[in-house]
Amino acid sequence: MTTLVPRAPYTDDELRKLYPAGLELQLVQVLMRHGERTPVSARFQNAGLRAFWPYCASVRQMKSAILASGRDLADDHRANGHAPFHTIEWKRRLEAFGENDEPVIAKGPNGELDDICDMGGLTDIGRQSTSRLGLRLRQLYVDRLKFLPPSLTTADILYLRSTPVPRALESLHQTFTAIYPPSAREPDETGRFPVPTILTRAPNDETLYPNDGNCRRFAALSRAFAQRTAEKWNATEEMEYLNKLYGKWMPQNSPRVAVDSRPRLSGIMDTINSTLAHGPETRLPDEFYDKKGREIIEKIGVEEWFSGYKESREYRMLGIGGLLGDIVGRMVGSVEHSTADGQYELPKKSGPSNGHIKFGLSGCHDTTLAGVLASLGAFNTDLWPPYTSHIAIEMFRKSSVPAPESSKATSPPKSSWWNTLLGSASTPGTPPAGIGRTPTTDLKPHEAKKLDGYYVRLRYNDEPVTIPGCRTAGNHLEGDESFCTLAAFKSIVDKFTPQNWRQQCRVKAPIPTLPEGELEPAGY
Repeated sequence: MTTLVPRAPYTDDELRKLYPAGLELQLVQVLMRHGERTPVSARFQNAGLRAFWPYCASVRQMKSAILASGRDLADDHRANGHAPFHTIEWKRRLEAFGENDEPVIAKGPNGELDDICDMGGLTDIGRQSTSRLGLRLRQLYVDRLKFLPPSLTTADILYLRSTPVPRALESLHQTFTAIYPPSAREPDETGRFPVPTILTRAPNDETLYPNDGNCRRFAALSRAFAQRTAEKWNATEEMEYLNKLYGKWMPQNSPRVAVDSRPRLSGIMDTINSTLAHGPETRLPDEFYDKKGREIIEKIGVEEWFSGYKESREYRMLGIGGLLGDIVGRMVGSVEHSTADGQYELPKKSGPSNGHIKFGLSGCHDTTLAGVLASLGAFNTDLWPPYTSHIAIEMFRKSSVPAPESSKATSPPKSSWWNTLLGSASTPGTPPAGIGRTPTTDLKPHEAKKLDGYYVRLRYNDEPVTIPGCRTAGNHLEGDESFCTLAAFKSIVDKFTPQNWRQQCRVKAPIPTLPEGELEPAGY
């Protein structure tokens, strides 16, 4: 599957079952894959596929912040205490190598010079699909569940984050704007809607995707599982079938299709999926879209990239454990009514607050979504996550459990060493105190009791998924195994949450890269 075909909106009866009486939503965190994009590198130009695609109209309308100068700079600095910025509008064209290395303008299949996408760029279709995702999220959480307000006067209830990859950030922009378009943002007393903060990280700190580029040990694990997949599949009838389909288009220095060929089998899949999502000007020969061939290539790709999460605790820990640890930490912060729900990363200087974070949205990637689900034992498919797929991680509390007092409109507490110690406030760079990162096995009885009455449920592309360890009696809501108790969910994630990700990433061979003896199954 390439482009996500969303299911029909929930019926009223489905909605009542999915959000049963007696449970109230308290926190929703959505992980979303970016929308449709171009291939991340040029492949199969010998099959007539152009390297550059004309599907990015946004590059005609680029804007950048420019520091003012001269009298404007001096006057505004005196009046407001900060330097003013203006906006420069520009359009982008891509330059490439010509036949003799001379510079040439990149062209589309029909000679287009404008609207040309960069490699891996979010296309116009990708912008449309991520906007539609935002509309669906608004319809559910604003219009039908009344969980989020219909209009915003503050961004305090939002946690927005993206990887540094442009297509992920741009997809986040599109989705957020569809949830809260300008018409649904109420201006404050100054006449402006407070600018929402979007969190990003430097690549060497990034955990919103499996970071093999900056985690040496995870890269070694990834290579080991990829090699195992190559040894299993390269000499099979299935691979021979793929060679009959694609072999004649392979380059001379790597004439046979294989898991580890050049391009790799996963790279071939990437180009097939990208072309299927777009117009006829950027299509491959018909044999690339053979139904059986696509089923084989996705099955092998899923095994190569995601089997490690299902089998190895270390793989889960280094690949996605940091992200899931953060997600659990925000849930527990919401339970404890502290800024550990994500607010400490978005400190407010002054002004009214709508309380704690209620909704998080993160722009990420296919490897993020499949890594999360596989690490929880809930990715039981051979299908690669389509463009604009998403996971909604919802935390509920029983109606008998008091709602957070700070959910009412209040002013943020004044910072002091005392309330910082208690976790009600924090200074930048110092997370508030709390039990979010404390392993379940180390919790004191009164701390563990805080989690009673709270449940976690995951929906992948609007379909609930069940975590194996949550099926155990006492670990789920009576009558529905997809509602995992927060205590059980935290206990499962704690087992592969890294304690020092950077240090654990530096582990070198000869420590085995594949699990020895019995497998370490995910989801327990």
